[in-house]
Amino acid sequence: MYKAPVDEISFTLKHVAGMAGALESGALGDLGEDLVDAILSEAGRFATEEVAPLGDVGDRQGSRLVDGKVETPDGWRDLYHNWIGGGWNGLTAPEEFGGQNLPHMLHVAAMEMWNAGSMAFALGPTLTMGAVEALEKHGSEALKATYLPKMVSGEWTGTMNLTEPHAGSDLGVLKTRAERRDDGSYRIFGQKIFITWGEHDFTDNIVHLVLARLPDAPAGTRGISLFLVPKFLVNADGSLGERNDLFCHSLEHKLGIHGSPTCTMIYGDGRFGAEKGAVGYLIGEENRGLACMFTMMNNARLAVGMQGVAIADAATQKAIAFAKERTQGKAPGWSGQGMSPIIEHPDVARMLLTMKALTQGSRAIAYACAHAVDMGHVEGDSAAYWQERSSLLTPIAKSFATDAGVDVASLGVQVHGGMGFIEETGAARYLRDARIAPIYEGTNGIQAIDLVTRKLPLSGGAHVRGFIAELREIASAVSASNREGFGQTAARLDAALDDLTDATEWLLAAVSAGQLSEALAGATAYQRLFGLALTGAYLAKGGLAEASDGKDEQRIALSRFAAENMLAETSALKDRVVTGADSLAAARAVLG
Repeated sequence: MYKAPVDEISFTLKHVAGMAGALESGALGDLGEDLVDAILSEAGRFATEEVAPLGDVGDRQGSRLVDGKVETPDGWRDLYHNWIGGGWNGLTAPEEFGGQNLPHMLHVAAMEMWNAGSMAFALGPTLTMGAVEALEKHGSEALKATYLPKMVSGEWTGTMNLTEPHAGSDLGVLKTRAERRDDGSYRIFGQKIFITWGEHDFTDNIVHLVLARLPDAPAGTRGISLFLVPKFLVNADGSLGERNDLFCHSLEHKLGIHGSPTCTMIYGDGRFGAEKGAVGYLIGEENRGLACMFTMMNNARLAVGMQGVAIADAATQKAIAFAKERTQGKAPGWSGQGMSPIIEHPDVARMLLTMKALTQGSRAIAYACAHAVDMGHVEGDSAAYWQERSSLLTPIAKSFATDAGVDVASLGVQVHGGMGFIEETGAARYLRDARIAPIYEGTNGIQAIDLVTRKLPLSGGAHVRGFIAELREIASAVSASNREGFGQTAARLDAALDDLTDATEWLLAAVSAGQLSEALAGATAYQRLFGLALTGAYLAKGGLAEASDGKDEQRIALSRFAAENMLAETSALKDRVVTGADSLAAARAVLG
């Protein structure tokens, strides 16, 4: 059974990602370490004792569409109401609408624990929090007053409606249409697919954020508007009124996240009223909807990265527990009675340590990104610097952590052997759940395009160069520490950062010269190279912090393992970035 790693999360937040310095400087207001520890402890308790026990229930039962209504798994509705009763839905929301206005770092740490307990359950609140942010930043005062208090409290939930059957990542071709009405509202007509938690039995109302196109809109993404479309209209006194003209047509049968209802939504077919068209209200300006939606999507990408971290941690815990109990053969040096636990076999230990290193590295990357988000909200001369840092880290946090979630969950199945392929052990659920994360909220290939073409050129490349210089300081500190436990960590980390530097400079030159095909051929390899280098650096930083506290050297040992067993991959990745484009182009004919 999953147990929230509160101490590990707290250590990474404070000593690797930067929270300790932010608390000390007052950058996070009057937030103190005692309150941070209390919030993390209670979030961990809730995840361990209340969410995790229902994770398998949700996976086995799934959500069901019965007579046009979605029924969630047994116990989930009560679980959700216990969750909002604890105030978790409004953790980072503005105080004026009932939120607690706490740092994003605490939000992502708590979301890790809830997703580890049940990713399918945590998806619903994740979408609501994103909808709250988009509405708070771009909605009219009237819309915010009507909808935000109940969305912040969790009494109502929110969704994001982008995808259509013919329009996945390319939103410029979407067909859902909006028509203006004289009263200032709009009528929405169309079909949306893959709508997470688009219908459910948790709350009385569901607030959909829907992308649609006006009749006179410009072509492409410049002609998309964003609308708030509630399941039930809201009366002037705040009570619920008529049912809006929208419904869930069907639920998808998915590889994983079974408890999360993934809906096909129909807008405007006249099912619930004499006049066809779902009533919608404009968010932001006409034809500027994509910019509004990206407010929701950017932080959603970090939230999805946290899903990768969460699955990786849960899978690692399960695999280690199994490996300590399962006995097979006799490992070299085993002197005990009978067969040895499989954790004693070198190859099993290698898999488990790889799982642990990828998990802790991904966690540090994601938390560092959240720290940059928080610091970017602080008024002052450094805000722009931190906004660039969060922009640079977001695609890496999303892609590297979600790839790690899949890799770690797959290794977890391998550690379990044949029993991992059997559903009753629960190891397979993590792999099935993890597989969606590299796909949604912008595929990891799209993250690589964003990283190479938009994020590396920030400030003419000065920001990424400065960031790599900061990472080199960690390698220098490891070398200067003279701790034998680090082994070859400093040298291997320096070599990985050399590879990162060379690949970065090559890509910056290629993008500047307009050689996009050449640059994008190596974008995914570069994204992984960056993530591995960050993993090596952040694990080493954790080892240095552990050493300064005079504690044992477990973090140092893990840092050394990652450096000496995983970082050599950066050389091959750099080669793929710099030299792979020609062979890719030459081989395209093989695909027909």
